[in-house]
Amino acid sequence: MFRSSLLYVIRQQVKVEQYFRFQQITRNLATPSLATKQTQEKVKEKEKATGAKESQSFVMNLFRGTLQASQVFPYPDVLTDEQNDTLKMLVDPVTKFFEEQNDPAKNDAMETVDPATLEGLWELGAFALQVPTDLGGLGLSNTQYARLVEIVGANDLGVGITLGAHQSIGFKGILLFGTPEQKSKYLPRVSTGKEFAAFCLTEPSSGSDAGSIRTRAVLSPDGKHFILNGSKIWISNGGLAEIMTVFAQTSVKDEKTGKEVDKVTAFIVERSFGGVTNGPPEKKMGIKASNTAEVYYEDVKVPVENVLGGVGQGFKVAMNILNNGRFGMAAALAGTMKAVTKKAVDHATNRVQFGRRIDSFGAIQEKLARMAMLHYVTESVAYMLSGNMDSGSIDYHLEAAISKVFASEAAWHVTDEAIQILGGMGFMKDCGLERVMRDLRIFRIFEGTNDILRLFVALTGIQYAGSHLRELQIAFKHPATHLTLILEEVTKRGLRSVGLGSVPAIEHYVDPQLKPQANMIAKNILMFGESVETLLMKHGRRIVDEQFLLNRLASAAIDIYTMAVVLSRATKSLTQGLSSSQHELLMTQVWCTEASQRISQNLGALTSSVHKDNFTKLAAIAKNISENGGFLQKNPLGY
Repeated sequence: MFRSSLLYVIRQQVKVEQYFRFQQITRNLATPSLATKQTQEKVKEKEKATGAKESQSFVMNLFRGTLQASQVFPYPDVLTDEQNDTLKMLVDPVTKFFEEQNDPAKNDAMETVDPATLEGLWELGAFALQVPTDLGGLGLSNTQYARLVEIVGANDLGVGITLGAHQSIGFKGILLFGTPEQKSKYLPRVSTGKEFAAFCLTEPSSGSDAGSIRTRAVLSPDGKHFILNGSKIWISNGGLAEIMTVFAQTSVKDEKTGKEVDKVTAFIVERSFGGVTNGPPEKKMGIKASNTAEVYYEDVKVPVENVLGGVGQGFKVAMNILNNGRFGMAAALAGTMKAVTKKAVDHATNRVQFGRRIDSFGAIQEKLARMAMLHYVTESVAYMLSGNMDSGSIDYHLEAAISKVFASEAAWHVTDEAIQILGGMGFMKDCGLERVMRDLRIFRIFEGTNDILRLFVALTGIQYAGSHLRELQIAFKHPATHLTLILEEVTKRGLRSVGLGSVPAIEHYVDPQLKPQANMIAKNILMFGESVETLLMKHGRRIVDEQFLLNRLASAAIDIYTMAVVLSRATKSLTQGLSSSQHELLMTQVWCTEASQRISQNLGALTSSVHKDNFTKLAAIAKNISENGGFLQKNPLGY
């Protein structure tokens, strides 16, 4: 049995009778009623005492093996009656516009969005969905926004990128970090002024490594301008944008050392400032209708008042923009999955082979069922996240990363299976699915590649768990003065890891029909926390280099989060007696059962000697290929 290092420390530093007293007290502390009554004041006191920040994120707390249920249960219902009425008024016109006025095949063939379509979208207010109404926009909440971009994703992802590059990231920094003056100056222009916006971060030498950008801004001698020089690549709307959020290195005095250091700063840059040019539209595999271009900055004079979020704060600005916009990607791809699945279902229920409709064959049934489950999970995550954000959550960056990773991979699989169900017809251009698949491929790459985001989830969570673990180790040196902290952390980690405590209680959050699945996720949360602790103890800071392990840890975290989300949504549907509730129950039961099996497999791989040996061999194979510039073996014929 796994021997908890924390338990060992306790036994060394606490008398036996105190230990058994701890056991009784910590069992009492573990009850949900007490845990949920912890006030914000106590949280702040603990943060001050330990130096470790408390997070309300479900995923973040997984890394400590604890349940933070507030952002998952119950499933959010955040729209007011007025917001619902507003949304209803918008859904039909937007749906009708895309069905009757937009031609995705034409946009794809022209490699640009039809000007009439763009004009119609401006008139609909589609380029300013979340801009406040007093500044020219529709003033929609995140959940309202999600519903509309879901419609866009179901119809034309190329148009979706044009819209998203403009508002999801292009001017989102102004919404999030802009001063009142910046907002009043620029938001009307990107709304009613019909000026396109763009997010300009990526450079030839810096993709996912945003800190390595070379574009530079130097303060002018009179202190009134920054002189901007550099270039950006693969910028969506790069050839159209008049207003850009541009990231550049600036010289900043380090407060601790007094030395000048380089830090990234965000700027609002207008093309009209002069010195801003762009290359021709890039030729791409997909999303051909969206404009993607390289943008150049040569001695561009940017007024100091156009610094966004503060000098040296650009990395924070960029990450917050990307985190804030990811839920929209999940919502859009949920729309895509719904549209391609409908094509597959229409074909399967009409196509007759061997005297039977093909939807009666088990092979097709499994495909359709798994497509439905992937869509259900993606849609559930998208609206869970938007609901959390609308409720005021600020601890959602790991959930946002998961939503992007899961949605992009799920949509690719669903579309691939739709093509498979349609067979040769699905491969033909006229069907439209080949265009959707080409369009989808970029979603696993841009706005943070899925590979980097998996590592981001794993390492951020581990850092959070590690900070609490370090504080606990410090507390053990002075147990008399840190008794409360020790009791709380031992409850969450030490005792439970050797079976002396209890697993997180989740049953009371879900419908009775889902109790078996609730028990599964409870055990998985506990097992996940133990696995993280084991990795921390074994690898310490070196864990950052154990990417074979980190990827599997991230996959387990994704599965646990999606289990919780669908349990929450299905419970809400069952409670409300929705006509789809029994169908949702079936999907949730299957999803949770299979996800739990994957979690066991991935967490088991973290300590398996067989997997460790395979990881070592895989690294060696990759090294051989890299050093050889390709495969080492000859063709069987000796060539």
